[in-house]
Amino acid sequence: MQPLLKGMPARLSVLDFGLFQVHENGRIIGICGYVVQTTAGETILIDSGFPTKYAADAVAATSEDGLESFGRVVSLTAQNLAPAQLAALSLAPSDVDLMIQSHTHIDHVGFMGGFPGAPIVIAKEERALPRPLYWSGKQAMEWPDAKYIEIEADTTIGPGFDVLSVPGHAPGQLAFAVQLPRTGAVILTSDAISRPSEMDTGFAGSWDAQQAQHHAKRLLARAVKDRAMVIYGHCPEQWPTLRKAPEWYD
Repeated sequence: MQPLLKGMPARLSVLDFGLFQVHENGRIIGICGYVVQTTAGETILIDSGFPTKYAADAVAATSEDGLESFGRVVSLTAQNLAPAQLAALSLAPSDVDLMIQSHTHIDHVGFMGGFPGAPIVIAKEERALPRPLYWSGKQAMEWPDAKYIEIEADTTIGPGFDVLSVPGHAPGQLAFAVQLPRTGAVILTSDAISRPSEMDTGFAGSWDAQQAQHHAKRLLARAVKDRAMVIYGHCPEQWPTLRKAPEWYD
């Protein structure tokens, strides 16, 4: 595949898509996405949070989607939706040049169709599904009308920007490795490793726990090799320490 990006990653921002409490052990997790901007002025969005209806009435939306069996929304307002998070960075949805879908669970796909003209990078295994995974077998969303670029293996989409195929949590889970000018190497695990303690619990509840363990070890090995900062998908301890929009890692 030809590189999709011309420039090197110049800066990265963590987007705050709200807080969610998991019933299993009461942990409160941040729902995150990312914006990467390159030296060529390109804007890349990774994931887009919960569907808009959760900001209007989280209780009703949770009930409609059957999410109450897993947990509850703690905090999610219009300010945690993708357009507002982009606005905090002085960006609009139309400024997004490339959208990347790490996987298609409910807390990652809410505004997937809201970036007109932006191609969507996604794992082939996810795109092959009749509809996005969404949650608990519901698959309530349709695929947005967009150009899809399907990833089948680790792929360099531009200088210093790798999309990593790490199935396990979901059939087409993706993670990301970016090289920033001052921060250095950064690994965005997404839900391939939601939190370090998943290594101890064997990734119970994953689509394929064995694959999840394999790819988690692979990601951490790369992080050691690259001396990378690791940002986990939903780590309660790490979440408060991360710089979030409008701040940047550069």
